[in-house]
Amino acid sequence: MVAHSGLITVMERAARKAGPRLRRDFNEVQQLQVSRKGPADFVSMADKRAEQTLYEELKKARPDWGFVMEERGEIAGDPDKSRWIVDPLDGTSNFLHGIPHFAISIAVEDPRGPGGRPEITHGLVYQPLTDESFWAEKGRGAWLQDRRLRVSARRDLLESLVATGIPFAGHGDFKQWSAIFAAVAPEVAGIRRFGAASLDLAWVAAGRFDAFWESDLQPWDVAAGMLMVREAGGFVTDFRGGDRAVERSEFLAASDGLHSKLHKLVAGALKAPR
Repeated sequence: MVAHSGLITVMERAARKAGPRLRRDFNEVQQLQVSRKGPADFVSMADKRAEQTLYEELKKARPDWGFVMEERGEIAGDPDKSRWIVDPLDGTSNFLHGIPHFAISIAVEDPRGPGGRPEITHGLVYQPLTDESFWAEKGRGAWLQDRRLRVSARRDLLESLVATGIPFAGHGDFKQWSAIFAAVAPEVAGIRRFGAASLDLAWVAAGRFDAFWESDLQPWDVAAGMLMVREAGGFVTDFRGGDRAVERSEFLAASDGLHSKLHKLVAGALKAPR
């Protein structure tokens, strides 16, 4: 069994405490899907219940740390200490429709990173239905339970499977996405849209996907997954290949053998007239 830090233990304990209730709620949603009332309000409550459990467990372990949470927003803590970045239910639309693909995402952000910029030092993505716990620590690699993860070794785009997130009502730039899709799709083996960015990134780290792109994401969607990809030997940049992915809300993740090739396609699509 691989040894990990006490922080990962805290994060996994919190996720595993919230997980069983999400599993039960998911089974209820599948029944509500055929009811007249519908499951939307129920899913909202499931999301909030999971977040409350995570908040209580993480707060108990590190009482002076702040939070950034999907439902509650930012909760201030000691500004000199790390803070938690939490998504209690990434893949809410999947959950709502009874599709078994969603996750809990937890990350630790240290305000004292290189150059005085905050950096993510620990990340965990937990899939309650498969009981898969993906985790990473800065400088100590990315893991699935006790198995070390490495990004895909593929170097040929024609053999590569790429994940993405598609804009939907009120979210994203459909023209931009369409331009990127038109540039990438003819060059790769396939494109998939599964609907949970945290798992997409964890799957890039695990070599299940070779690459991923999406825009208009929130920090809680990607914080843990970005660290995993990097610790598994991959790269995460903005669409221009720079280090402003979070600031621009542009995320391009891939193995080292594919990132430059994919980046050129994406950057070319952005320059082309639309």
